[in-house]
Amino acid sequence: MRVVVQRVKSASVTVDGERISEIRQGLLILLGVAQEDTSADVDYMANKIANLRIFEDEEGRMNRSILEIRGEALVVSQFTLYGDCRKGRRPSFIAAARPEKADGLYQEFMAAIAKMEVPVQGGVFQAMMDVELINDGPVTILLDSSKLF
Repeated sequence: MRVVVQRVKSASVTVDGERISEIRQGLLILLGVAQEDTSADVDYMANKIANLRIFEDEEGRMNRSILEIRGEALVVSQFTLYGDCRKGRRPSFIAAARPEKADGLYQEFMAAIAKMEVPVQGGVFQAMMDVELINDGPVTILLDSSKLF
C-alpha cells in the first residue's frame, strides 16, 4: 500500500460538478493499493498515519498527530501511485490491485481511520474526481507499507 499524505488547511472532492466531501484542517490521503496488499497493510498504514507527528506544536515544531489536533481526514483512492515509468513513456499499472480488491481495502482503510476517532470522508472509487486542497506548509509525506521508502 502506498500513500501520499498532505497536511491541509482544507480539502474537498467534486464529482460531476457536485462537491461530495470536504474537510477542514487535517490530512488529504491519496491511497494506492498493490496486488499483494492485505488487511495487515491497512492496519499498518492507518496506525502510522493517525500517529504521524506532522502538525505543529506551540513551539512551531512538527510534534503533533492528527489525533492530537482533532483533525479530519479525506481519503482518495489513487491507483496511479503504482504507475511504473521506468520503461517507455506510458506508465504500467501492473502492480496495482484489481478494482474489486482495491475498493475493499480502501473501504477497510477508511473504517480503520474512523475507528481511531478521526472524522473521515472519501472520494468515489473509480470516478473522475476534482480534488482541491490548501496544502499547509506545504507538508507532503510518502509512505509505503513494504517500507520501500
